[in-house]
Amino acid sequence: MSTEVDASGVEAPDRSAGISAPGTSVPGTSVPGTSVPGTFAPGISAPGISAPGTFAPLREQLRSAATTFAGGPDAVAEILTGIVDDVDRALGEDLEIFPVCHHSPAAALAMARRLREKQPAVIYLELCEDLRPLLEELRNCRLPVAVQAFASELDGFPAAWAPLNIVAPISEASAEYQAIAYALDTPGVELVLVDRSADHVFQWTPTESSDPAADAGPESADTDAAPDDPGGQPAEEAALHGEAVGIGMGDLRPRFAELRSYLLHHGKVRHWSEWWDQYVEQPLADADYDTYRQVMVLIGSLFRRLRPPADSGRDDRDEDRERYMWTRMRQHMAASGVDRSRCLYVCGAFHAASPVEEFGTAPGTPDWEISPRTGTRWLYGLIPSSHSAIERQFDLAPGSVSIAQAGWAKAVGRGGVTPYQLVGQPAGRKRGRAKKQAAAPAAPAPVADRLSGFLSRPPVLDEVDEAELLAWCVDIVRLARRNGYLASTADAIAIFETSILLAGIRNRARPTPYDFSDAAVTCIEKDVVPGRRDVRRLCDILLGGDRIGQVGYDALPPLARDVFDRLAPLGLALEARTIQRALLDLTAHPEQVPCSDLLWVLHRLLPDGVVRPIMGERRLGERSIQESWDLGLGRHQRAVIELGYEGITVEQVLEKRLRRSVWAPDATAAGALAAVEDAILFLPSRRFVDELGGRAVDLLSAERTVDDAPEVLRRIRRLLAHYRNTEPELPAWCQSFVTTGYAHYCTLLPTAFVDDETGVRQVGAMLGFLFSMESLALSLGCDRAQLELAVRQSHPEAPAKVALLWAAQSQLGLLSVAQLRSRCAELLTNPLVVPAFPHYLSGFVQALEPVPSLAPFVVEVISEAFARLPDPVLLPWLPKLITTLREQAPELVPLLVREAGRTFPAGLAALDAWVPPWSPDATGPASAVPDAGAGGLPVSASGPLVGLLRDHPATCDAVAELLGCDTGWQSAGSPAAGARSSEAALLLHTHPMTASAVADLLADLLAEPAGSR
Repeated sequence: MSTEVDASGVEAPDRSAGISAPGTSVPGTSVPGTSVPGTFAPGISAPGISAPGTFAPLREQLRSAATTFAGGPDAVAEILTGIVDDVDRALGEDLEIFPVCHHSPAAALAMARRLREKQPAVIYLELCEDLRPLLEELRNCRLPVAVQAFASELDGFPAAWAPLNIVAPISEASAEYQAIAYALDTPGVELVLVDRSADHVFQWTPTESSDPAADAGPESADTDAAPDDPGGQPAEEAALHGEAVGIGMGDLRPRFAELRSYLLHHGKVRHWSEWWDQYVEQPLADADYDTYRQVMVLIGSLFRRLRPPADSGRDDRDEDRERYMWTRMRQHMAASGVDRSRCLYVCGAFHAASPVEEFGTAPGTPDWEISPRTGTRWLYGLIPSSHSAIERQFDLAPGSVSIAQAGWAKAVGRGGVTPYQLVGQPAGRKRGRAKKQAAAPAAPAPVADRLSGFLSRPPVLDEVDEAELLAWCVDIVRLARRNGYLASTADAIAIFETSILLAGIRNRARPTPYDFSDAAVTCIEKDVVPGRRDVRRLCDILLGGDRIGQVGYDALPPLARDVFDRLAPLGLALEARTIQRALLDLTAHPEQVPCSDLLWVLHRLLPDGVVRPIMGERRLGERSIQESWDLGLGRHQRAVIELGYEGITVEQVLEKRLRRSVWAPDATAAGALAAVEDAILFLPSRRFVDELGGRAVDLLSAERTVDDAPEVLRRIRRLLAHYRNTEPELPAWCQSFVTTGYAHYCTLLPTAFVDDETGVRQVGAMLGFLFSMESLALSLGCDRAQLELAVRQSHPEAPAKVALLWAAQSQLGLLSVAQLRSRCAELLTNPLVVPAFPHYLSGFVQALEPVPSLAPFVVEVISEAFARLPDPVLLPWLPKLITTLREQAPELVPLLVREAGRTFPAGLAALDAWVPPWSPDATGPASAVPDAGAGGLPVSASGPLVGLLRDHPATCDAVAELLGCDTGWQSAGSPAAGARSSEAALLLHTHPMTASAVADLLADLLAEPAGSR
């Protein structure tokens, strides 16, 4: 609520919206929520300012008001008069200071007017000084975009901070863009960025901070965060800046939560953005330049002086920034010799009211010592931005930047000011062209007191723009119906009347977009949201929408341009923000094969959803002949651009990432094997693959735990199968990995069996590696006795690991199946062990990984458990068994199911007469289990192995002669032949290398032509 003061000093209420000194309540000065709630920290003295001067009447008026209200002079009077001193000091500086606020249309309008009037020769801009070269590329972009500084390899900063990322968003409705466009398109005008560099932003961050983005500067403070709601901006558009530190100008929000709450409550608004638009933006949009300047400095001074003591750390950084900027400006003036009267200093209103000693350009002003930059290598580029991303970065209310953009467009459409726009920018037709620079600037006019009149006069009454409000009401009803709401013409009339009613309740002569949005929510939205967007989000779309910028091709880094060039054969509009569907027939169109290779690399590097395969896959030994892709490169430009900070091509980036992953301090052998697999799939470099493989060997030998044993086993099996199918021999690193892993796991096996922190899955994977790689390891020089000693030295106590040990002993021939069956029967008959028997079963199931030949026995044990375990023990265990198999060993379930299908009858009719093959009552060749040999393993008198031995007896004769057996061959039906066949089967099963070598040799001989044998 604004107030009008008559001659007697009595405040008379007025329903119109005006602006006063925010946070004060003095005669002739008022704004909603203006009384200062208590006494704050002492004010900051403004050196060099004497009481007599331009603002002496206003200063005396504020002092008298503070004395009257507080009962005597105190800190309140010092604060109020100090604000006037700050304004007097800022306006008395020879270098003209232009105070601005974040993405403020009023500031942009004032900047455009002032630039055409003053025609400055040098513009000093509050922006990171090392971002200057990027500004030339803005003409190739569609706003809003953000200039970015990025560093992934740190030198001088904690490694935990990596990567460091800074963005400075630039929108069309901003004073900084107007200054940039004027300076870049006007001959003879120099644009100088004077704020701390990106390196200094993090230099000034406390090194003990775990989140540098939260402490890097005032722009990153979360002071007005709006709560998330279902109708908020889509996360994809609001996250265009990621976790970068936002750099901007003019963060004008009171940092005193009590003051801010007071202003919002008495201003009858929901959030700070609405308060600012109502009581600052609208009154200043049409104000003259001197009034705008004085009011903005006054607001910045007020909020600066009302900071709580807890902000002392940020106060120091703010003052250091001001010392930095004034030092840089004086250095530039001394080097260039430019006249101060022809310069313009554009900074946030918060920094315009600066109390530092280094303030000003007068002779003798001390400089501030600027520390050198660290050795960190910074990379720079442009990334797309959006209104929602700016709102999220600077904690503005959802829709506030879109409303500001709509206000800017309306103000420009009314005429009276021609904004600047960079030549060649694809945003549309250039609205205005900079005038030719004046030969000599006019003498600066003396500073006049505009504050007293502006703060004391009643606000100008605005009439209701019925045409605009009616258009809003009709359009929101139409938009709501498209999104599933049951809205009608009656709702449009209700929204119109409610908007005027709400504006009247809030003491506004004219409904604002915020009043209209509240009215639409009240009249249209009911209990549920029928679609994806609620009414408040629809209002944001109607009032301007979320404009999303785009970086032009010429402004992209080399990697991004290379990506678009290499995907050109697809014939798609990859720069569009819509999802593009790419169909590749690699057989009919071989020229698309390079595109397919590039898409798979991008799929590996970029976040999910940017490049998404619909049909086709790429795995070791597999290549698709047709592929289908959904491409969102235009929508996710930021992800592609940031790849350009890591290399020139995507292949180089992938190679750097793989090399960095295997040499990281937390690298593992499993991760190195994954890197080897990716290198084989995506990078045609055998040398690089061998380098990664050698690193995997080193990592495996250095590991002291076996947590990744299942992953190691899975990946090395896949790689060995790939090389056996594609290469004449295994690479040297593969052979070294097998031998190193065999010795490594043999050494750790006894400890893993007894270690409580090592799971059954890990021990089973170790045994799987040892048994499945045994033949290859022995052929490469390993000793089998090492494995036998490791198994004999293992003495586990956990039931599941005991079962694993029994399975390993059976594989080595140290324990027969009959002995295993006997031990399990003893466990089931022991009432003390029965509750723990499910754990033994879990161990036997996990044993299928190292000893898959035990599948019939595991089916037998599970069947016996189901038949003999009591329900209180069995039923609680069944869900645990299922979840364990699904999480840890899903590949073992098909093996068990197939074996059970071979064991159990196929129909219900045969179930009643079915006798388990392991039962003593089982008879007949169809149901009987084959006899066990001396080693306890089933043998058979028929089959391909027996046929091979009969057809080629020379090998068996040589082995028999070596072993000293001279019995000779027996007939198939004799008992001795059965015993001999059992012994031979046991021998072949225990030592399969001989039979495998003979089979390979015979296969090669049979493949040769008859004449060459």
